[in-house]
Amino acid sequence: MSDLGDGCESGGVTGAGQDSEADGEPPQPTAAAGGEEGAPPSPKRPRRSEEEEDQDGQEKPPPSEHEGAEGAQQGGEEEEEEEQQRWEGCHQNGDPEEEEEEEGGRSDRSADSPTGEQHLGLDFTHDPQMLTGSWTEFSKFTENYLKGCKWAPDGSCVLTNSADNVLRLYNLPPEVYSYSWGALSEMSPVLRMAEGDTVYDYCWYPNMNSVEPDTCFLASSSRDNPVHVWDAFYGDVRATFRPYNHLDELTAAHSLCFCPDGTRLYCGFEKTVRVFHTERPGRDCEERPTMVKRRGQNGIISCFAFSPCQSVYACGSYSRCAGLYSCQDGALLALLPTLHHGGITHLLFSPDGNYLYTGGRKDPEILCWDLREPGKVVFSLKRNVTTNQRIYFDLDPSGKYLLSGDTEGGVSVWDTQTAPPDGEEGLLQPQLRFQAHWDCTNGISLHPFMPLLVTSSGQRQFPWPDDSDSASDTEVEAAAAAPQQEARQDNALTLWWAGPLAAPAEESREEPAQTD
Repeated sequence: MSDLGDGCESGGVTGAGQDSEADGEPPQPTAAAGGEEGAPPSPKRPRRSEEEEDQDGQEKPPPSEHEGAEGAQQGGEEEEEEEQQRWEGCHQNGDPEEEEEEEGGRSDRSADSPTGEQHLGLDFTHDPQMLTGSWTEFSKFTENYLKGCKWAPDGSCVLTNSADNVLRLYNLPPEVYSYSWGALSEMSPVLRMAEGDTVYDYCWYPNMNSVEPDTCFLASSSRDNPVHVWDAFYGDVRATFRPYNHLDELTAAHSLCFCPDGTRLYCGFEKTVRVFHTERPGRDCEERPTMVKRRGQNGIISCFAFSPCQSVYACGSYSRCAGLYSCQDGALLALLPTLHHGGITHLLFSPDGNYLYTGGRKDPEILCWDLREPGKVVFSLKRNVTTNQRIYFDLDPSGKYLLSGDTEGGVSVWDTQTAPPDGEEGLLQPQLRFQAHWDCTNGISLHPFMPLLVTSSGQRQFPWPDDSDSASDTEVEAAAAAPQQEARQDNALTLWWAGPLAAPAEESREEPAQTD
């Protein structure tokens, strides 16, 4: 769809990316190995039929063609025929005994599905264990620090952004599924997607599933470039969205986010949100100003978040405020007070949609807002952010744990279900804090359904001033400080195990579980 396909840097990784993507599939399909061979599990149709029977005892499931023919020939015996057809309808794909066994397998898989809170198994009573990571990849260029990391929605791979303007895709090592941690080696990217300039933002298509290649794509925005949609299997540009300003000049989006069903792509600009239809690349879009007649949300829209329960989305801006908008027409519903010390760079809704977490640059706090009383701060979370760099934070699917890095390389874990002091606004103390990197931990992302955590690190390093006319003792001090600055650089992507230690220890091999 675009003539920008030659901007990617897939090289010799095309085949490897596809094979690795197949090897790194999420454990949902593999868990269905107990069913029939060669046929994908289809728990929805039979289960819905049985539930309809339980709820509506007089309603029968749709009959097969054979049953419809018999019903047309035998129209007299109604009650017995209905009973017979119900039984045959529930078991038309096999014998009753085989179907019962298969249905039992489905029930087990449903209990262990990724959406189940018990399947995540996070345990923050101890420090997470470092499994592996990627370091060599980011040491080939000077100051190639990372700028964030994001798990794919299906958990099969990780996407990173770095200072060399290259988006890298890492498959989850298959050894992680079998707890073969001693066999883990350093991770290498299977795809590299090179943008033309500084990457402003990037996001996954929310319905991404590695089993369906058509859904495997992501969007990115960079300076002086249109929004690119990248194929996550081959690294090619699938399509472009081209936003233009009032002078009909191409302008770059500062933030990106797909709506929950993936049908629309929201792009943030100064005092404006532009909405593109995912299935219609090009320049056609809907413009939604956030500032009308000097009223509304000012500044550049820096980040988005969508409510999981209502048709509402939140926008953060560099003007230090956040606003809530209607998904239907973009009408402003509420404007939160300006309490942050710096521009908002990241925000998240709680899974129940009642709370909104916001964090800013050069701001030491993450604020938790109660959206049932807009403007009320429930509690704040203290973290060390002393630069303009975007420092991400993340919530687990249950909304219990919130994790964030800081500019000192540490990661803090808060239990958001802990009541603030005296039920009033207060500072919530972290349940756990551990040192993840020697440099700034800017990116953090929790796996969708496994107790895994990825972190990214690095920041721009400014050299010490070198004055040739200074005294000799000053030169000595600068020379002594140089090795410390060199040692502080830590540009890496790291994979952590954040689950219980006992279960993996029983299934692990002879090698120790933790690798250095």
